[in-house]
Amino acid sequence: MSRIRQHVRGPRRLATAGVAVTTATLLAAALSPAAADAAGRPTRATAIENAASVLVERAAALGLTAPQRTKVRDVVIDQDGAQHVRYDRTYRQLPVLGGDFVVHLAPDGSYRSADLATKGAISLASVTPKLSAPKASDLAVNALRAAHLGETLRRITASSQLVVDTLHGTPKLAWQTNAVAQDSLGNPTARTILTDARTGTRIDTWNTIETASGDGKSLYGGTVPLETTLSGSTYQLKDATRGNTYTGDAANQTDLCVLTVCLSRAPSTALTDADNHWGTGTSADRASAAVDAQYGTDETWDYYKDVHGRNGIAGNGKGSYNRVHYGSRYNNAFWDDSCFCMTYGDGDGTTFGPLVSLDVAGHEMTHGVTSKTAALTYSGESGGLNEATSDIFGTLVEFHAGNAQDPGDYLIGENVVRSGFGRGALRYLDKPSKDGNSADCWSGSLADLDVHYSSGVANHFAFLLAEGSGARTVNGVHYNSPTCDGSTVSGIGRDKLGAIWYQALTVYMTSSTNYAGARTATLNAAKDLYGAGSTEYNAVAAAWSAVSVG
Repeated sequence: MSRIRQHVRGPRRLATAGVAVTTATLLAAALSPAAADAAGRPTRATAIENAASVLVERAAALGLTAPQRTKVRDVVIDQDGAQHVRYDRTYRQLPVLGGDFVVHLAPDGSYRSADLATKGAISLASVTPKLSAPKASDLAVNALRAAHLGETLRRITASSQLVVDTLHGTPKLAWQTNAVAQDSLGNPTARTILTDARTGTRIDTWNTIETASGDGKSLYGGTVPLETTLSGSTYQLKDATRGNTYTGDAANQTDLCVLTVCLSRAPSTALTDADNHWGTGTSADRASAAVDAQYGTDETWDYYKDVHGRNGIAGNGKGSYNRVHYGSRYNNAFWDDSCFCMTYGDGDGTTFGPLVSLDVAGHEMTHGVTSKTAALTYSGESGGLNEATSDIFGTLVEFHAGNAQDPGDYLIGENVVRSGFGRGALRYLDKPSKDGNSADCWSGSLADLDVHYSSGVANHFAFLLAEGSGARTVNGVHYNSPTCDGSTVSGIGRDKLGAIWYQALTVYMTSSTNYAGARTATLNAAKDLYGAGSTEYNAVAAAWSAVSVG
């Protein structure tokens, strides 16, 4: 399952007392008509204003110096009025990888604490690279070819951006290069390479595409309700009640623009239908997969709004869009931040069918939520947590939907997997190692695993926290979840799992959070929601210990 990262340069900023605060931030605070909402809680503008004062007062502790600028990424206000303001930063106008941080404020706006992705001051002798951009691009293209050894790649392109890397030890100037190509079937492949801009040494590399892999008759969920838009005498598969989310047909075409901002141009229109009854429930009708995709988008939107009060994936009320029937026998589905959209392949018919199932949709759209909140780096342990976050919320979306044709379970992609694949699902939360690759328990070598496999530890934690250890049957599916330390864990239910993980993701996790940090983040979240020493707090601690994260 997939998404594509994007770094965005912010507006011109105003430096105050040696600390960079965005002009937009100051204006928002100054123009705010009210300091509290109808419930008496601080408004977003008030929270930003309070946090701006903290940046000035605590610049040294936050590692902020005159060459740096900050930009608000997200604001979370708790029911009791506590405020959490998340920032990105630049250094001499260059994006800082690992520069994100969260400021936590009491209901009265006073400072409580802060979480930083990386600690320490940033100081570079120069931001002029010795390695040229074309050379960095060449190195990235070679890395992409090496990852597809023996396979012919076509239409290879690469684009490089200077960044300051603080995620891998001492801050250094680096080139972040996105190399993209098409494989032998014309489907996209991409890799991001981080290269030391002074020495040319490779710092890190990761897959840019994160795989998972009226009414309508869907392929997997039976007949489902759809909100559509009447345009003239035809209906569009476009939902005005959910931010104008829509679904279009990619016509089995591929486009390298899928890996850049130009993806947003195709398809530009939603599918249409004459009678507002979509699909036949079979793959012979191309609209059937579109029904699944639109339905999955609807249910994911509803889950985040109903359960967490989040208005859309970005929290701004704006919808995303879907492309179905992408590529040739494409065994993938992915989320792309640059166009804020999802793309689904039809599968090869042997390994996978169309990858438009409900849990896959929930997984993919959650990559969008993560990108707008913690922005967990897609490599090492943080990459495993990124994937696990999508698995956890994809699972919770499926349960929340309550579809009798596709009841909730702790399996990922069970509907799209074909019998020839040799197993019944892509991933198993109760015992992740059942997929043959994923880790059940934390170890020092976990960061070396592919992120789809290192995610197993957090998935295992999530199952234990929700359901507990040992054997049980849920919605007709049998599970038997062991613990790594032989302990017995009692679950606290899916609702509390979701509440705790969402609070941790949106308030405490940063781009560099590892498993130890995730334990701290979820304990802080449980303390916020249920109190220190509560049953829920103790259950979080027990579940992490049960997967060897202590």
